[in-house]
Amino acid sequence: MSLSVRDVLLLPVLQTLRLRAGEANVQRVVRWPYVVENHSIADWVLGGELVFVTGINQHRDEANLVQLVREADERACAGLVILTGSDYIDEIPAGVLAVADELGLPLIEQPYALPLVVVTEAIGSALVQAQLLGSSRQRLIEQLLDGNLADTRVLAHRAAGLEVDLSLPRQVLVLEPTDSAALYQEAEPAAAELALQNFRQRVLQYLTRNLDALGHPLPVIHQGNQWIVLLPLEADAASTGHRGKVERWMQALDAPAPLKLLAGLSAPCPQAIDLPRGLGQARQALMAARALPERAGLCCFEELGLLELLTAIPDRNLLDRFVQATLGPVLRNDKAHRAVLIHTLEAWIQSNGNIAAAANRLGLHRNTLNHRMRQIQDLLPHDLDDPQQRLAIAIALMILRLSPHTP
Repeated sequence: MSLSVRDVLLLPVLQTLRLRAGEANVQRVVRWPYVVENHSIADWVLGGELVFVTGINQHRDEANLVQLVREADERACAGLVILTGSDYIDEIPAGVLAVADELGLPLIEQPYALPLVVVTEAIGSALVQAQLLGSSRQRLIEQLLDGNLADTRVLAHRAAGLEVDLSLPRQVLVLEPTDSAALYQEAEPAAAELALQNFRQRVLQYLTRNLDALGHPLPVIHQGNQWIVLLPLEADAASTGHRGKVERWMQALDAPAPLKLLAGLSAPCPQAIDLPRGLGQARQALMAARALPERAGLCCFEELGLLELLTAIPDRNLLDRFVQATLGPVLRNDKAHRAVLIHTLEAWIQSNGNIAAAANRLGLHRNTLNHRMRQIQDLLPHDLDDPQQRLAIAIALMILRLSPHTP
């Protein structure tokens, strides 16, 4: 369980805090309170901080407060708290509130009469309690997804004790960012790390906020480089479930280049004990999304078709042998020369053997494509007009796309 800005405002001892701007994002997750002493916070925060501005050690005019608001937004802070009183910051300028509202950054006013130590102690205690409860809930969900809670009576008892709602059908969503290695190649290590952490924090905050909006939220599970989200479904939901919603989420979470967000979505899981199967389905769909760029980064398990069978085969050597038996001569030719024949064959298969359509797909002259197809036919032992051979080639190309070694 996480602690949001809204939760902070609802703490009993903090009732004199007032939300002045950025109400749309009060579900932002607070990782810890941070009291700013410097003129700028850009180099001192990593994201998720609730930043307190006192004005005691620095002169805080309107320009500086606007700067802090913009820096807090750029660094994905949870929000900004400005202490007001006659000694330092008399009141929050209207221009500062306008910028915070424009950026959607929660901005809170705290009177100096409320001691800062009381506020930070209350938030610290709430964070500890939230983390303990959240950790217990996460462990329950992780054990459920791993298939370690098959006894429904034990599952129901633990879920009730932790106030976790497992009664609804769910759909498993798995997301992961790609190309983090390229990010470190293009930027200095410190800048790359900051960009990656900011993106991860933004993804977590966005998912948490939208899960709360759907109702009946369960914790977002972070495993390795992946986020696992359990989306609630109505009993009569269509088989595609939340596909359209996830598409919109991915557009809103458009990653900074060269990062790219990929997602796999399971079929509906009617009961909690079906979630391990749903996780496996979502990861198979994610593998297809990773291998098939035409899917725009999102693939649903029920859209896989033949890919569902291929991704479920545990023996990778079996698949590799099939690829070599079907496409071996072409692959060896591409390795020794300019690698164009496999891409040509794939375009031809996807165009259902239509030379003109395949040439257009590749941006080639028809004669060039005809020449390449004659090369391919000379390399392969079977007639390309044979329907069974075309099917075998199409399957081998799918396997090749799913290979982690394929560029």
